Amino acid sequence: MKISFLKIIFLLIPTCIFAQKDVYLFSYFTDNGQDGLHFAYSKDGLKWESLNEGKSFLKPEVGKDKLMRDPCIIQAKDGTFHMVWTSGWHDQIIGYVSSKDLLNWSEQNAIPVMEHEPTAKNSWAPEVFYDDKKKNYLIFWATTIPGRHGDVADSEKEKGLNHRIYYTETTDFKTFSPTKMFFNPDFSAIDATILKDGKSYYMFIKNENPNPPQKNIRIVKSAQASAFDINKVSEPITGKYWAEGPTSIRIGGYVYVYFDKYRDHKYGAIRSKDMKNWEDISDQVSFPKGLRHGTVFKVSEKVFEGIVKKN
Repeated sequence: MKISFLKIIFLLIPTCIFAQKDVYLFSYFTDNGQDGLHFAYSKDGLKWESLNEGKSFLKPEVGKDKLMRDPCIIQAKDGTFHMVWTSGWHDQIIGYVSSKDLLNWSEQNAIPVMEHEPTAKNSWAPEVFYDDKKKNYLIFWATTIPGRHGDVADSEKEKGLNHRIYYTETTDFKTFSPTKMFFNPDFSAIDATILKDGKSYYMFIKNENPNPPQKNIRIVKSAQASAFDINKVSEPITGKYWAEGPTSIRIGGYVYVYFDKYRDHKYGAIRSKDMKNWEDISDQVSFPKGLRHGTVFKVSEKVFEGIVKKN
């Protein structure tokens, strides 16, 4: 049997050369979230550029204010992307939508996560995470229910807001378990996000206490995604600036945590090799102007090329 010279060369080339490369996407909102979903991309996790000339990919349709703030996206094993977001300042719902390609989206739905609590003031910064042990999805967010938790010192701007993290579970994004408390520390807690790294789960969360102001990101380690110990919250891992909206991902030998330095109107980042010692690399990252609280996640080169070609 004869084999051509070209075929021999092809067989000798390592298959990894032809393997698909991942691209990092960042879902985010701008201004007040009124125009919807935006994407930025990066090949190295440091330099981020907007897609679609900075224009929205999806307009918000649910909620009292019809906003799309804090968009969080996760990709399921079947390739479907699931997204949740903050639909308004005083909603007792969160928004939900799905897509196969991040371009064509299902009908937008409202998940009534806090409608059973008539005095609940909000449902902010929802996140979705797949619990590989329970084989279901966790959706968690921050809510203030007046009188439910211990007082924290108020500032005029935040008077009456004292958040804790609540959650629901689902397998199909159609039926949801009753809302329960997820994380109830001794401080006002908001903007929780979970990363699995190795065999451990890490929750990054903002201490929102206003007076004396904290406004920093903490980390909590757990052996399971569905339970984090309120007594194991770290000291701040971010700097003297005010930070919120953390999102995390492993890139090579580092875990990166990106966050909104919202008083400075720019994004920052820290990274770690051991999840204990953190290096501030805010001066090494660049993001599109106006980018606000979102989520970092990986997509295949095929999905990314589809977005670029479409727009």
